[in-house]
Amino acid sequence: MSLIARGHLAMLCFSALVAGSFSLGSLAANEIAPAALNAVRFLIAAVVIGVLAWASKGIPRSAFRAPWRYLVLGGLFATYFVLMFEGLKTAAPVSTAAVFTLTPLMSAGFGWVLLRQITTKRMAIALAIGAVGAVWVIFRADLNALLQFRVGQGEIYYFWGCVAHAAYTPMVRKLNRGEAPVVFTFGMLLAGLFVLTVYGWGDIRATDWAGLPGIVWITVVYLALFASAATFVLLQFATLQLPSAKVMAYTYLVPSWVAVWEIALGHGAPNMLVLVGVAMTIVALVMLLRNEHA
Repeated sequence: MSLIARGHLAMLCFSALVAGSFSLGSLAANEIAPAALNAVRFLIAAVVIGVLAWASKGIPRSAFRAPWRYLVLGGLFATYFVLMFEGLKTAAPVSTAAVFTLTPLMSAGFGWVLLRQITTKRMAIALAIGAVGAVWVIFRADLNALLQFRVGQGEIYYFWGCVAHAAYTPMVRKLNRGEAPVVFTFGMLLAGLFVLTVYGWGDIRATDWAGLPGIVWITVVYLALFASAATFVLLQFATLQLPSAKVMAYTYLVPSWVAVWEIALGHGAPNMLVLVGVAMTIVALVMLLRNEHA
């Protein structure tokens, strides 16, 4: 299997794992402060990734040259996750997942600014279709709400988090200096943990850790192992093999996966009109993946 094919496979797994964080996150978002929850998930993920890095090829001292790189990346991802859980306090999982699908369009813009990656006409059309589908889901297939631009506060919070996520993708390629994905991820996690600890120290101290409901710990473990450690490595690897816009194109699958998660958790399926928007995001993904050599 070629490196490009492996990059696509990595992002397919990425989209499936990320989707679970929306459904589980919505169950825990109102039980714990976002900064405290994410500090713990970054801590667990850093330990897991650090052990993996050490057990594989070790962590060379050269990996920590210019540590400001990790602060930039860790700060971006910490911002994304804190705003994600702020959004999930009030926004529905499928709706926030739809906001996430706006990331490829923004990532393409950051990719041009930072790396001069060109978005072809076909890619631009696909990104536009995906964005329209996402907006349709965000406004819950309500044309009046769209015309009056009535969007929830949770979706607004999460949108700004997605801006940080979109910048993160091309920044990985720009700041990576040959470090292995697992080592680079470890550095980013340590930096993100530092940022979250400084920012959320008050929330961390105020949290009654022993009294948290079980769903919080289930969510924390899932987020740390699957939606953090695993997806960070997958994203780092894919970013080094594929253009930024194509890496983030796989986010178009997330609303579909979230719908599956919601059904599995007994929360029911979105209505058919909303699913039209989800279908448009899948069309956008197919168009982007057919455009392999553009």
